[in-house]
Amino acid sequence: MGLSASTPAVAVQTPNASDHQTASPPSGCPMHEGNTKGCPVSTEPSDSACGSTTNSVPAHQDRAYEYVQCPVIGTLAENRDKLDPSNLMPPPNQTPAPDQPFALSTVREESSIPRADSDKKWVYPSEQMFWNAMLRKGWKWKEEDISQKDMYNIIRIHNQNNEQAWKEILKWEALHAAYELPFDRHDWIVNRCGTEVRYVIDYYDGGAVNQDYQFTILDVRPALDSLSAVWDRMKVAWWRWTS
Repeated sequence: MGLSASTPAVAVQTPNASDHQTASPPSGCPMHEGNTKGCPVSTEPSDSACGSTTNSVPAHQDRAYEYVQCPVIGTLAENRDKLDPSNLMPPPNQTPAPDQPFALSTVREESSIPRADSDKKWVYPSEQMFWNAMLRKGWKWKEEDISQKDMYNIIRIHNQNNEQAWKEILKWEALHAAYELPFDRHDWIVNRCGTEVRYVIDYYDGGAVNQDYQFTILDVRPALDSLSAVWDRMKVAWWRWTS
């Protein structure tokens, strides 16, 4: 014990150490001198006053905001070419789950909902796609009493719900539709139990003449010249909205 002694740490430079410090890192290394600009492990900090604080960001943070901005893109960043550009969704998963208790249809039904900037319509998911989607959301089929027939019904209900939603949206969008002016307009006078009632009839171009010689699209409504006519049009608007 009496012979042991501690010595202060000193910088010892040997030929081998000098050679190691001056050696160029291999190509492709993050510390390569050609890639040090903006790199968290840069050997030459841009501000000497920052010291080691400029190197405190871990490398796994470089692409972290891909997950923050869009979880789908972030999760599948390496497969971006496979995403559907119309909805940024990956290809449909039609593969049965490993513990799936019964086979499910992979047939998909085309909806009546048009896709923007396309002559195609949106296509509903298959039974298999719906099953896989529920599993991804944490659903445990073993905890449910579900059959193959149930999945058939679930898809039909899902599709019908979307069709009804689209019809409701169209009612609102009709408020902003741009219609062409009619090529003709007539006023008809009807005798309603001794009272003259005026109707307005607008004639629109309906395209090609069909086999029944129907060509014109008509817009017929009572003229807004009486309280009775206003009330009638309000009632009809309500019936059309709720039908």
